[in-house]
Amino acid sequence: MRYRKMRAAVAVAGATALVAALAACGGGDESSGSGKTLNVLIGANTQYPAEQQAWQESIAQRFKSQTGAEVKWETFATANDELTKIQTSVVSGSGPDVYAVGTTFTPTAYSTKAFVTLGDEEWKKIGGKDKFIPSSLGISGPDEQNQVGIPWVGRPFVMVYNTELLTAAGIDKPATTWDELTQHAKRLTKGDQHGLAVAYKDNFDPWKFIWGMSIQAGNPLVDGKTARIQDPAVQKAYETYFGWLATDRVVNPAAVGWSNSQAIGEFAKGRTGYMALTSALAAKALDAGAVKGKWKFALLPTVPPGATTRPANGVEAASILSGDNLLVADYSKNKDLAFQFVKLITDQDAQLDLYQRLGQLPANAAAAQTLLSDPKLQVVVQAQQKSVSTPFTGAWADIQLALTNAVVQSIPDLSNGPISPEQIDSRLATAQKAAQSALDRVK
Repeated sequence: MRYRKMRAAVAVAGATALVAALAACGGGDESSGSGKTLNVLIGANTQYPAEQQAWQESIAQRFKSQTGAEVKWETFATANDELTKIQTSVVSGSGPDVYAVGTTFTPTAYSTKAFVTLGDEEWKKIGGKDKFIPSSLGISGPDEQNQVGIPWVGRPFVMVYNTELLTAAGIDKPATTWDELTQHAKRLTKGDQHGLAVAYKDNFDPWKFIWGMSIQAGNPLVDGKTARIQDPAVQKAYETYFGWLATDRVVNPAAVGWSNSQAIGEFAKGRTGYMALTSALAAKALDAGAVKGKWKFALLPTVPPGATTRPANGVEAASILSGDNLLVADYSKNKDLAFQFVKLITDQDAQLDLYQRLGQLPANAAAAQTLLSDPKLQVVVQAQQKSVSTPFTGAWADIQLALTNAVVQSIPDLSNGPISPEQIDSRLATAQKAAQSALDRVK
């Protein structure tokens, strides 16, 4: 097939250059599960690996009982892994039958034309659109007639604070602006106690801070076909983000090498005022730590750095519209089985089970409704309501990675002290070029 000839070129060009005439590779579709194997790709849960494995085994057993088919799991650990898997599978016309991808990668997946577009028949197979929280469908496709993503779990981002430490510092309520968060963190930092826990080396976290601060300042990062990364608002966002560690010194110096789970672990020890970016996933770990009974969730600040109020063109983005979508590969020979699997893991009981095991918020509306009585989750639900979608463009995966790479490239310098404005601008110029190139490739 011609895809072999295209493989090298596509890998270099990136996700936005993928071609996707895969119908010739698809073959027939068989719904009988006996003797078959369904291949499913999901992100590795580094915070609760044992619990994720137990959940996978439980779901595989239920699916086999229902259909006679086996489930073979594949996992990815980083955004680069996620993108590479999509690329290689699309080009070869083989790979997972079902993908669980982050919402921000859904536009890239959609641009490949390699996944099933969901019509009335497909939605009916999994229980209908009404089964899901309406807002969770906000990044399933560019419009209602062209959707590929089926909501699986929601993951709105919030921050968590130590109620005991804030009270001791005379802080009566959590920060609502980024500057106020920095000031609180300075008041909370003394001795071996730090004001903030930040995961600088996480594969997914850094760009979310930059996106949030930027859009709150009125700079959307993508304006039609134009990238707006080398912008004063983005420069200020990076200066603030790096400054917590290198200039304000309100973060444990070891944070330069932390993943998100390590930052949560540090906060759970009870010597940190705020964890700046987390989700409902953290509740399990927090209640197992020294902060049990001493923590609460709060909305992330929605006023950009350097401001006391949000500018008129700023967006009140408390979080990205975040979570995971399920996509069925168009090349799959087991589409009927794939939709049966999707129905299983998006049904109410399975969604509640996943929340109990892993802390993943349901996208299933009925399941989510049963959790609202938990006062700890009320702020998380509020964050979900105030979430804003990242741009629906096939270039977004590359743009997201470009934003993260600016942090990756700065880690060695950050370990030794402050990052100069000139260094940041140079890295933003590189990110701008990569982002604009990705946008130019999108048709």
